[in-house]
Amino acid sequence: MRLTLYTDYAIRILMYLGVNGERQSSTAEIARAYRISESHLTKVVHKLGQLGMIRTMRGRGGGLRLGKPAAEIRLGTVIRATEEDFAMAECFAGGACLLTPACRLRKVLADALTAFLTVLDQVTLADLIGEPRAEIADLLGLEPSHARALA
Repeated sequence: MRLTLYTDYAIRILMYLGVNGERQSSTAEIARAYRISESHLTKVVHKLGQLGMIRTMRGRGGGLRLGKPAAEIRLGTVIRATEEDFAMAECFAGGACLLTPACRLRKVLADALTAFLTVLDQVTLADLIGEPRAEIADLLGLEPSHARALA
């Protein structure tokens, strides 16, 4: 299974905000750090805000922060909320395969998907960020003084 860019960006946004701690971040800042389109990130930020995973504040002094502690954001939840299609074969999407009524592949793939998501449910954003956070902060180009404070 391959995750969409939308999901990849959602995870990256959450990791950035998690490493950045209580400091407000902007969509433009995150886009620069990852060298990706700000307009694409804006759509993902909106969705993450709707889900309560991030808090968005408009206006002067506004920005983005995690909506809940990193230890409470589960990777499986993020992926379920941002992936639109988990169809791994034609039969998942109601395709026209003649074997569907007798095929056991669909169940095997469904079981594999369940196992995949079960593993991801055990991983939190805090697990992805790890400790010390300074290494990821450095890779993202966050302020050195802030990165040291996180370590």
